[in-house]
Amino acid sequence: FTVAELKKIWEPEAKGKVMKWSDVNPAWPAEPLKLYGAGSDSGTFDYFTEAINGKSKASRPDYTASEDDNTLVQGIAGDKNALGYFGFAYYAENQAKLKAVPIVNAEGKAVMPGDASVKDGSYNPLARPIFIYINKKSLERPEVKRFVQFFLTHGSDMAKEVKYIPLPSDAYVKGMERLNKQQTGTAFGGHSETGLHIDELFKRPLVSTVTKKDEPKKQEKK
Repeated sequence: FTVAELKKIWEPEAKGKVMKWSDVNPAWPAEPLKLYGAGSDSGTFDYFTEAINGKSKASRPDYTASEDDNTLVQGIAGDKNALGYFGFAYYAENQAKLKAVPIVNAEGKAVMPGDASVKDGSYNPLARPIFIYINKKSLERPEVKRFVQFFLTHGSDMAKEVKYIPLPSDAYVKGMERLNKQQTGTAFGGHSETGLHIDELFKRPLVSTVTKKDEPKKQEKK
């Protein structure tokens, strides 16, 4: 699939119009297109819609949505005309029932999801790093700091246990350095982005954002 083809399937305007595979590509079968995907309360839904449709939460509503990935797995596995998206962990656990499809990335290469393609950044824009955020004042509590240190020390092993793909090993080291230095801020500049590799984020300086609510009020001249 290209991103353009996925957008044609999932954009809000596809509701009631893109109903067969041939509606996406005339060369494809004129068979019903049965869609399954994450529910609107899911972070997977937010990221997928932004990466594919260009706006978070912008999606056609006429598909089988569920927060339970097992429901999606069973639905897709039971229908040869089904297409769906959900977290990689559930695909990894159900590879005997499901078939992943390659996505054409920004470099024009069709890439399958997997450990290597996620780690090297070639599976874009659908791979994303997942973060934890810690309140700086909370780090004054020893148990909180120990928890975060444990997380960064054992994060790779814990990710593997639940079929997530761990970050490159040096990412955990850099995360620990930021923790020890108590660096604060964001690498996103106050707005969300898709298709970014963790290495790119660590190259960016951390900046503090100021919302309109926090901006000092201008004094009126009298």
